[in-house]
Amino acid sequence: MVQLVGSLRKELADSLSTCKVLVVGAGGIGCELLKNLVLTGFKNIEVIDLDTIDVSNLNRQFLFQKKHVGKSKAQVAKESALQFCPTANITAYHDSIMNPDYNVEFFRKFMLVMNALDNRAARNHVNRMCLAADIPLIESGTAGYLGQVTVIKKGLTECYECQPKPTQKTFPGCTIRNTPSEPIHCIVWAKYLFNQLFGEEDADQEVSPDTADPEAAWKPEEAAARATASEKDGDIKRVSTKDWARSTGYDPVKLFNKLFKDDIMYLLTMDKLWKKRKAPTPLDWQQLENREESPGSGLKDQQVLGVWGYCQLFQHSVETLRTQLQEKGDGAELVWDKDDPPAMDFVTAAANLRMHIFSMNMKSRFDVKSMAGNIIPAIATTNAVIAGLIVLEGLKILSGEVESCRTIFLNKCPNLRKKLLVPCVLDPPSANCYVCASKPEVTVKLNVHKTMVLSLQDRILKERFGMVAPDVQIEDGKGTILISSEEGETEANNSKFLADFGIRNGSRLQVDDFLQDYTLLVNVLHTEELERDVEFEVVGEAPDKAPPPQSNQEDVNSITNGNKDSAQPSTSSKGQHVEKESCFLSFVSVMSREKKSQKKKIKYSNNINGDPYRSCIRL
Repeated sequence: MVQLVGSLRKELADSLSTCKVLVVGAGGIGCELLKNLVLTGFKNIEVIDLDTIDVSNLNRQFLFQKKHVGKSKAQVAKESALQFCPTANITAYHDSIMNPDYNVEFFRKFMLVMNALDNRAARNHVNRMCLAADIPLIESGTAGYLGQVTVIKKGLTECYECQPKPTQKTFPGCTIRNTPSEPIHCIVWAKYLFNQLFGEEDADQEVSPDTADPEAAWKPEEAAARATASEKDGDIKRVSTKDWARSTGYDPVKLFNKLFKDDIMYLLTMDKLWKKRKAPTPLDWQQLENREESPGSGLKDQQVLGVWGYCQLFQHSVETLRTQLQEKGDGAELVWDKDDPPAMDFVTAAANLRMHIFSMNMKSRFDVKSMAGNIIPAIATTNAVIAGLIVLEGLKILSGEVESCRTIFLNKCPNLRKKLLVPCVLDPPSANCYVCASKPEVTVKLNVHKTMVLSLQDRILKERFGMVAPDVQIEDGKGTILISSEEGETEANNSKFLADFGIRNGSRLQVDDFLQDYTLLVNVLHTEELERDVEFEVVGEAPDKAPPPQSNQEDVNSITNGNKDSAQPSTSSKGQHVEKESCFLSFVSVMSREKKSQKKKIKYSNNINGDPYRSCIRL
């Protein structure tokens, strides 16, 4: 395969053959990127990915073939890329980049790090490691037809965490079980139902009506008290959804009437729920049976069936899943997978029947799959374009022209200048960033009498602030160690409340993550007035980090490729359902600063005659 010999300046071509680069992720973008790197002339590449190849990857991750299913993505990607350039030196790691083995010294051996990741935790970690090692990072992401590439350089540009990202969405259990108002609520309910019937049961994913819903009672306090009492052991023998289904032999009609008739009729007895919202309409199999419906048009996955059509799909999928369960033997469980047709059929049918009951527009199988897996279907050409832009930005960095790097957006539709690629000048670091500021500091509002040490460690420091192995010391004049990353050293503290250690309103905690070479000062703001199901809040963020104002909603909708039926991001930190983060960077947060840099972008666009490609590289 011919490389770009003669197309690059000699100095740049020489640096490609000697520099060492790290590729984090060997999936959709990673495959394209690895191929681009070896064809451009990069000789020393290390690639890391913990994932293995699934059959669903084969339609867009072209370095993989059917014979590779189940094997390491990093290893197979290496072997396939070497076929393009056998002289390249590629090292593959089938491992997590968050493994302590990949410390700051590991990162310092590279001249450039390129991210091709699909989750926020790993992105946050690599961002911090590159800042600690002072190594340029090229961040990227795609979502359907949308894509983004940006460059992160310590002290010169904002880091990945300078701009807020959409908060993971949560849904209260009573909304899922009793009062769904959006299609996503019904889809979550259907996924819970799958697990309750065929998978691993989870008490927090119960699908039957919630009789303890405070909104359904005249006195919410009494309902909450009854809920607490009902959870205690008593004389009532409870039968799980799975045990009941087994007792019926997983009879589809009996299941249907229980879920979509009997349970709905029971919900109707909670008349307080329907004072200000439309009441649901129960379905009866016998009344629906053999109803004539006109066939849908278009591709099968994009058709919206009639009610009886989804009844038949429900029946067929239950029978198929029942057979799969029987073949696995006693005690077996099924795992829901969006790429498993019977499982996807079941969720599609159950969700749409519930949508109909609660007077919502039903969704196609394609839409349900996107929302159920909380993914935006991957587009191979988007990955290819973004991978190409990563290499172009990398060539600028190796040429010593970091200041000419840009954040580049790939849009679904041309902008007013009829361009799909939109370059933006890189923003400087945020003085208020809790990661790359000179002295990172945050304020966390919580109840010190209800927040346990384990919750501080897992929910706040690890999950919210992306730490891997935090150590926490209380600034109380005694240097009390609250949390230690050494195994077992402070385990006895986990079940205790923060107040037990003298932590109160105004207390300060010094948090260190030695793996990330990261220190954060946490100010504790005690409150007893948090919203329901909210464990904590991060407060005091600067105005320029706030989400875009409502007046810019038209601009936001034009670039986020969101579903109008999906819920807006929630600030809750606890809930019955948490949506998996979409695999791209925050387009919304960039739109919020687009107005600020409008003059800079217009000047820049004029310099390149409105052609983003002409600015991408100077050869």
